[in-house]
This record gives sequence, structure tokens and C-alpha cells, in this order.
Amino acid sequence: QGDLVQSGGGSVQAGGSLRLSCVASVYTSSRRCMGWFRQAPGKEREGVATIERGGGATYAADSVRDRFTISQDNAKNTVYLQMNSLKPEDTAMYYCAAGPRSAIGACYIASDRYNYWGQGTQVTVSS
Repeated sequence: QGDLVQSGGGSVQAGGSLRLSCVASVYTSSRRCMGWFRQAPGKEREGVATIERGGGATYAADSVRDRFTISQDNAKNTVYLQMNSLKPEDTAMYYCAAGPRSAIGACYIASDRYNYWGQGTQVTVSS
């Protein structure tokens, strides 16, 4: 059992939906920010969405803003990524991560700011 355990993902046709879940351990649940990242073959890891665990402020990258929603259930120490209107270019390995807030209380979108990582889950979108 890792610090962050992911579930969800899979294969879907373009236009479909998937939901990813990420359960944090007691230790990592103290991290103030949770993020979802993805990495496609041959590409760098990119930030998809973040959520601040206290006030719930969220951020989503431009490429997914109108289609993906990050949310949390603090009672379950779980963060979700609801992905709608999926496109083939969304195909990637998706990772959740936990990390600290910035000095001004915001969550980073850069992956190197995150200390703990889930095991990854594959999302494949076919055209």
C-alpha cells in the first residue's frame, strides 16, 4: 500500500468519460495540495489539475479546463478527476501527487514541487 493509491482509468472512445480516484494515506493527507499529472509516450509530464485541500481552490490546465474536473472528499482522503469529452490526445499515464502549498497559499502545477506520487493509471482514448 503506497502513500497514494490510484484507481479508475481504462480505455474509452472519443467523447466518452472516465473518473480517476486517488486515496491518500494518513501521512500524505497532511499535504495541502493534490494534483493530477499525465505523461504520454515521448512527452514530458504535464500538470492537468490541482486542488488545495483546505479551501478547495482548484486549477485546471487550458487543454482540459472545460472537460476535466478535480474534486475531493476530505472525509475519505480521496481526490477525483472527472474526465468528460475525452479526446485521443488525452491518452497518457495519469498520476496523482501530493505536495505543499506555495508561500502565497496556492498549489503548484509543476510536478517537481510534489513529494508523493501514486502508482499511475493508463487512460487510452480511441478515435
